[in-house]
Amino acid sequence: MQNPSVVLHGPHEAYVEDRPIPVLSEVNDVIVRVAYVGVCGSDVHFWNNGGHLSKVKEPLVMGHEAAGIVHAVGPNVTNVAPGDRVALEPGIPCRKCRDCKAGAYQICRKMVFAASPPYPGTLTKFFASSADCCYKIPDSMPLEQAVLMEPLAVAVHGVRLAGVHFGHKVVVFGAGTVGLFCAAVARDFGAALVLSVDILENKLAFAKEIIGTHIGRTATPDSSLTPEENARLLVEAHGLGNGADIVIDASGAEASINTGIFLLRSGGTYVQVGMGRRSVQFPISEICDREIVVKGSFRYGAGDFETALGLVERGCINLKPFITNVFPFEQASDAWKATGRGEGIKNVIEAPTD
Repeated sequence: MQNPSVVLHGPHEAYVEDRPIPVLSEVNDVIVRVAYVGVCGSDVHFWNNGGHLSKVKEPLVMGHEAAGIVHAVGPNVTNVAPGDRVALEPGIPCRKCRDCKAGAYQICRKMVFAASPPYPGTLTKFFASSADCCYKIPDSMPLEQAVLMEPLAVAVHGVRLAGVHFGHKVVVFGAGTVGLFCAAVARDFGAALVLSVDILENKLAFAKEIIGTHIGRTATPDSSLTPEENARLLVEAHGLGNGADIVIDASGAEASINTGIFLLRSGGTYVQVGMGRRSVQFPISEICDREIVVKGSFRYGAGDFETALGLVERGCINLKPFITNVFPFEQASDAWKATGRGEGIKNVIEAPTD
């Protein structure tokens, strides 16, 4: 095969197939030889349900968290060269619409995003991108860790939207990869306390290891209690006073969303980072009565990848412990299944090596 790719045909139906090697169709194009691809929760949705935000209608090359080596560049490319090791930002905006021109390209309606139907993903040998979506990584960063730049950029975006700064008390619901990164970034942005909440003890144990115990705290909600009751217990147990300054939900779970709203102080800020069901029951009166600010956070925007790289380069965030397993290319579905079972923090798939 010239360009072996993992192609999803529908729920629980994926095969390694050959695809054409991409060509440099624009002067600022780059072709990357992919080295590793991270597994995201959305991949699990595609594997189990044939889609997430959109459904697969035609066979789709999977994957969007990727890192690799630049293989070829267009004539106008100056920021990278063949042989450079890069992390990939997997979405290319139109650059012309009102949102793009306002600097909010992450909500561009014409975004070409890897593995978002009908656009092919990064779980392939060669992947075509734009030069400004390729970020050179330091020599000290292994390529398998560089796939984490994408979820770390998601966390940076959410924390920046929340406006975390020195002295804030921050609560993060969900201790998966993005939730853990949200907690770590909030700590590095100056939060005085960061409380990670999850139902899985192994995730919370990892949160203690990553965030530390000086600023970091962990908690498991009581499933027998209402969200309001759980919020009251968390406030009392962790000295949150009148409530948290900021809540970031990285779970998408209705119970977490509701608990998070009740957990906030009056005038606090709630940011939704995690994807869940499209419709949930929501305590809307709390927003009005206590002037809570609610924001949605979608992927990443201008400066988020650079900030993520800066945090790693300065030693603020250690990526190595996040990588749990590296699966062979031919066992991509096993990586999705393992992630779906909640095994490990970040499972990674190695791209074809020959």
